[in-house]
Amino acid sequence: MEIINWPDFEKVEIRAGTILEANDFPQARNPSYQLVIDFGPELGIKKSSAQITKLYQKEELIGKQIVAVVNFPPKQIANFMSECLVLGVVGDHKEVTLLQPDKTVINGQRIA
Repeated sequence: MEIINWPDFEKVEIRAGTILEANDFPQARNPSYQLVIDFGPELGIKKSSAQITKLYQKEELIGKQIVAVVNFPPKQIANFMSECLVLGVVGDHKEVTLLQPDKTVINGQRIA
């Protein structure tokens, strides 16, 4: 594990957002959903490809608040541009459990 310093951590914009849409993504190399996430008026709507199909159905994701890194450059995944990285805990079998606030927060608020 590489040790980072405080200024390195401060560069990472981790924000709360609410999933508006979750769609199948059959073109992805690994099973994934295409997510549309509201990060509030400052950041707006961003899209993400998320490998969370093992533990989540599309329908249960709508309205769920999540935590994501929002200041990576967009990344093309198959025919889709992913604009943020949704964060989760990766289990032993590569199943991803989403990180989320335990209480409702304002979309776009920063994680510290």
